[in-house]
Amino acid sequence: MEDVRCIKKLGVMLDCSRDAVYTVGTLKNYFSFLAKMGYNTVQLYTEDTYEADGEPYFGYLRGRYSKAELKELDAYAKGVGIELIPCIQTLAHLGGITRWQEYGSITDTGDILLAGEERTYELIGHMFQTCAECFTSRRINIGMDEAHMVGLGAYLDKHGYRDRFSILSEHLKRVCAIAGQYGFRPMMWSDMFFRLANNGAYYCSGSEIPQSVIEAVPENVELIYWDYYSRDKAHYDGMIRAHQQFRNKLVFAGGAMSWIGFAPNNRFSIEACRAAMQSCTENGVDDVFITCWKDDGAECSLFASLPALFCAAEAARGNADEAASEKKFRKITGADMRTFLAMDSVNLCGGEGGMNNPSKYMLYSDPFLGIFDKTAEGHGGEEFAAAGKALKAGEKNARFGYIFKTLAALCDVLEIKYTLGIRTREAYRGKDKEALGAIAGEYKELEKRLDKFYKRFAEQWERECKPNGFEKHDIRLGGLKQRVRHCRKRLRKYCAGELRSLPELEEEILPFGGNAPGDSVCFNNWAMTAMIKPNM
Repeated sequence: MEDVRCIKKLGVMLDCSRDAVYTVGTLKNYFSFLAKMGYNTVQLYTEDTYEADGEPYFGYLRGRYSKAELKELDAYAKGVGIELIPCIQTLAHLGGITRWQEYGSITDTGDILLAGEERTYELIGHMFQTCAECFTSRRINIGMDEAHMVGLGAYLDKHGYRDRFSILSEHLKRVCAIAGQYGFRPMMWSDMFFRLANNGAYYCSGSEIPQSVIEAVPENVELIYWDYYSRDKAHYDGMIRAHQQFRNKLVFAGGAMSWIGFAPNNRFSIEACRAAMQSCTENGVDDVFITCWKDDGAECSLFASLPALFCAAEAARGNADEAASEKKFRKITGADMRTFLAMDSVNLCGGEGGMNNPSKYMLYSDPFLGIFDKTAEGHGGEEFAAAGKALKAGEKNARFGYIFKTLAALCDVLEIKYTLGIRTREAYRGKDKEALGAIAGEYKELEKRLDKFYKRFAEQWERECKPNGFEKHDIRLGGLKQRVRHCRKRLRKYCAGELRSLPELEEEILPFGGNAPGDSVCFNNWAMTAMIKPNM
């Protein structure tokens, strides 16, 4: 039967750089699922997690893919009808290498390469060389997104202030020239053009792009409009029209939200993707992919967002029969759609319908210095207990049960920890040592539950990822357990009269970000959550 879809290229981008580098076996399994759902492209997002000749510190200690592994993945993807497209970074988001002294001479600031330096383009040439050798596709995503401080670090010291678009434009031309040497057709994220034209703002559907900017973008570069957070079709319509001011082919990137902690938000992503797919279809955008980012630790299982990806594929075909879709999902994955969606409840506790992730920030929130405690006011641990019960059916699934077990163990932790700081502070301020003594017992129980969760999470990681990257979670979860133990000991000493006061509990906790008490938020910065002081 003839494929009548308006969307011709339907893909997924898999983040293999934010600590989690998925094993070849995991990715092959994933490609098979995607092919059955109707996807025909996959972008493999690798910042520095691949071999580059002449660059021993590129991907050093990161679990980078060997050339042999990339070739194996490319061949497998091709065999199931998927074009595997390299997705790299050629300007920003290269913190994996800019930490090393060997790249100090070509670091502008932070994770941004120094434009205009020949050594920079030598490095980029080595990136392209690997991609050309290992991928049969000649499409390539060159990144260049979110380079907000380009030209304002070492570049400024060396050349003085220059218009940042001029820097970006010149750098883009050099990168495109290198891409052409290897026969690649580049695409890039569009946000920097909009940000530089709109004083840092991106989501401005009425944006007027200066003609000089339009003409400076090489016509052979495809522009990727990425947008993950709107459920309003009219918003996508406006942004697509704004992008159509350019002469360049337009690609759209939606999101399967799996980057805000340990659990996905499939329902939100499904709504957003449906609106986006409708807009793309009506506005003639026929090349679409869904991103699966893994910000700040890649805690969420790669497979947790399968419902969002499946529904996005169905929306791309215009399929609206939910009963038929659920049956098809079960046939492809061996799992029940509604059972899978129960994973969302772990992130939606404390607030419905939005982008909430208390399951992460309340996990790491300090028991005595909980900057997010105001968000938990008026709630209780029973919300997480209920979420844990909703996951029980999924634990029996032979293929995905381990994910449900991990999230259920997290719910067991949060049943205690969600309001632990609030209850500790209230008992202390009420000078109720009897209540504090009982709460100290909860700290002890919390340590046990943390051990169980750690075990489950480690098993999940080992099933899906290379071992590199988990050291971050050893530090985070190990540090959390030690902090809980330390706070418990201080409570015990206070209750026994060995300490006259607990000054940490005397300071008033303020609302986070101006939100009303009880309102959940979306916050995905572990260091700030754990009260780690930023570098000064």
